[in-house]
Amino acid sequence: MHFSNSFVLGCLLTSAVGISSRTLLWLHGNVPNVTLTNSTTSMYQVSSDSEFSFILERALAASNGGGAATGEVLRAAAEIKAGDFESWYREFKFLEDQLHDMATSVDSKRFPVSAREQHFHASTYYRLASFFLHHNASDPRLEFMLDAQLADFHTAIKLLPQPGEVITLDTKHGFTVPAYFFPAQQKSDGCAPDRLPTVITGTGYDGTQEDLYHSVGVEVLACGWNFISYEGPGQSTVRQKQNIGFIPEWWEVVTPVVDYLETRNDVDMDRVALEGLSYGGLLAPLAATEEHRIAAVLAIDGFLNLQHLLDTEFPSDLIDLFKSGNRTAFNAAIQEVYNTPSIETAFRWAVDQGIWSFDTADAYDWYAKAGTIFLDEKKLQQIRCPVFVGSGQDDTVAGYGMPEQMARWLGDKAYYHLSKTNIGAGEHCAIGAEPQLSMVTLDWLADVFDGKTGNSKVSD
Repeated sequence: MHFSNSFVLGCLLTSAVGISSRTLLWLHGNVPNVTLTNSTTSMYQVSSDSEFSFILERALAASNGGGAATGEVLRAAAEIKAGDFESWYREFKFLEDQLHDMATSVDSKRFPVSAREQHFHASTYYRLASFFLHHNASDPRLEFMLDAQLADFHTAIKLLPQPGEVITLDTKHGFTVPAYFFPAQQKSDGCAPDRLPTVITGTGYDGTQEDLYHSVGVEVLACGWNFISYEGPGQSTVRQKQNIGFIPEWWEVVTPVVDYLETRNDVDMDRVALEGLSYGGLLAPLAATEEHRIAAVLAIDGFLNLQHLLDTEFPSDLIDLFKSGNRTAFNAAIQEVYNTPSIETAFRWAVDQGIWSFDTADAYDWYAKAGTIFLDEKKLQQIRCPVFVGSGQDDTVAGYGMPEQMARWLGDKAYYHLSKTNIGAGEHCAIGAEPQLSMVTLDWLADVFDGKTGNSKVSD
């Protein structure tokens, strides 16, 4: 989600994606002086609607990892009517259908690269087409688009030189965890594979694990490491297929993934990292408070409490209504803002996505459930491994100061990194600057895995 600097009733819910520069250092309970900005011009605006612009920037960024092509995305952007959800759907639906047909017209046995690329692009555009459709959870297009994007993605990963594996993991709590395992390329000499470092990565509030392959996975695999992604309750496939919203016990999602890795003969269990992006920057460290087989955690960007973030952005009268327990009045106030013709797309989408992803009946329950998933100093002290805490100089979705507070509470376990806007990486989760993000995070991880990190300052 991405909110601008102005908002009806003083509300503002913002989001973007950012990380980069080499400002890397171990923390001794203190965070260095940093300059956090709230610039609306740090990234070129592809649409006059700030939320549409942000998601289009994410789509363009997928090109870095082979998930899209800039010309294709810019063509859709040129046709989309700002703030019009159906226009957005139509243009990406047109694009995805064309790319899907192109992919299926290719003889994948003769030209696997060509077929794979177009299947990846089609999958991305199917995901984009449905992005603003969650206002109506029973909209049949949601199920159709999910199935279509999964089919294209599954076809694409089978055409990789080292094919990806589609996995479904059972849990003890009645839901299953969909995952993809991408093994690193190894020598085909008939010998047992080497046990390699492995990065587990989870998405956040609105992403999908298919996106993660392009934004994170290709860089991890380029290091010669294994990559595994997953989704849990509240996230894309689990929410749509199993009707389960976000849960506070996120370790119940991650532990089956770690259990699975223990069964493989190509995973070094002493070198397994857990990464979370955006809202996943809360979920990953939350899981690590109970799951202690992890060698390192990466919170990109550090996130503590969604409800507290909303408290700072919503007007005090609205917060007072919520705290009074007046469900009817709170819902009515949210709906009044939602129905305001001039209201920003970001607000409408955030409410729609929140109710859908937390699987609640109304905004009041969404707001309440958002407060049950959080990190505080006591919880963070339960983590036993080093934690990379990322912060974007122009990141508004994680809330100014949340990553910094996380780092302070973690103390010596934290490795803080501020990404800079002037080199294009200052927004939330390094949107568009994924190679910079990977350089910083994977270099740090390599040092952790090699036992070279310690409580000392690291030069730029």
